[in-house]
This record gives sequence, C-alpha cells and structure tokens, in this order.
Amino acid sequence: MALFIKKQDNENQLFKIARDVPGIAKDASDDSFISLIVGLGNYGKEYEGTRHNAGFMAVDTFAKKHDFPEWQEKAKFKSYVCEDFIAGKKIILIKPNTLYNLSGEAVNAVKKFYKLNNRDITVIHDELDLPFNTVKEKIGGGTAGSNGLKNIISHIGADFRRIRIGIKNDHLEKMDPADFVLSKFSSTEKKQLPVVISKVIENL
Repeated sequence: MALFIKKQDNENQLFKIARDVPGIAKDASDDSFISLIVGLGNYGKEYEGTRHNAGFMAVDTFAKKHDFPEWQEKAKFKSYVCEDFIAGKKIILIKPNTLYNLSGEAVNAVKKFYKLNNRDITVIHDELDLPFNTVKEKIGGGTAGSNGLKNIISHIGADFRRIRIGIKNDHLEKMDPADFVLSKFSSTEKKQLPVVISKVIENL
C-alpha cells in the first residue's frame, strides 16, 4: 500500500509540474497534460506529394523540427504515431493509416485510450475552400465538404481545433474535386510549400 501511495503521489506531482511550466497552455483554462495533433492524409507511395496529404506533411515537419522519435505503426490506434514532451507537456502526433475518409476511427481510438477532451485535439487538414498559401485556424464548425472531417465529427463531435491548409487554385474549376485533392502539388506550389507548412507549425 505504501508503494502504491508513493507512486500516486509521484504521478500527481508530475501533473502539477507539467501544469506549472510556462508556455504549456494556450490559456489559463487549458490544464491538460496531453495534446493530440492529427495530420490528415493517405498512406501509400501513390499518395505522396498530393494535396490531400498536406496534413501528413505538416506533422512530419513538426516532428523533425522538434527531434521527435521515429514514427511507429500502432494497430490499436490505426495510425503511425510518434510522441515526445515539449515544455513538460506530452505531445502525441498521429498519421491515420485508415485512409483519409475514415480518419475518425484513428482519432477516436487515441482519444478514448488517453481519455482526452476535444479541446486537447488539433486536426491539420487541407481545405478546398481556401486558396493555396492560406492557413486558417478555428474551433468547431462545418466540414467544407471534407469526408475526413465528417468522419472525425461522427466519432468525436465537432468542437476540436482545426488548422486548415488552403489548396484551391485555378485548376480546381476544371477538375472534379475528388480528383483535384488526389493530384500532386504543382512545381510552383512545391517551392512555396515549406513557407506554408511553416505557417502551420507556428500555430501549433
């Protein structure tokens, strides 16, 4: 019993330390110890460099910038996962391997396992309604036609944070949206992508 009490005290102290470290919380009401950052995309070589994989690109860049460990596939989360601590807070990055339109299965699995609230979850995704080179942030709201967001909302509700990466350009008017999101960024867009992704990272 004494060992159990000591372990519990240590865990409580760890949580207290994490809450007290400056820079962890975005506001005074954010006392959570864990943040989940989800990058949306599709796994497979055929999808690399496509507009729908902008979320994957963002979390890959974030992981590299902060020297996170290698990605590991975790079946119970239906995702590739890497995690580490930043300023005393546990940051979990995931790239669902369910395919884009079923991303909610992965997000829900991680949310349930860690007992997260939706305010602890940030989803990074491409958005057809925003012009390329645009990055916007919001909490809650609609889906802008994104089946991936629809699936996430069906599993956990809509009140999670989103970071939206604009992918719209003149070619969209000439293509079916489903084909457009699965097409690759143009050579001009590829040159600008690092700046776009940097804007995303600044919002995390």
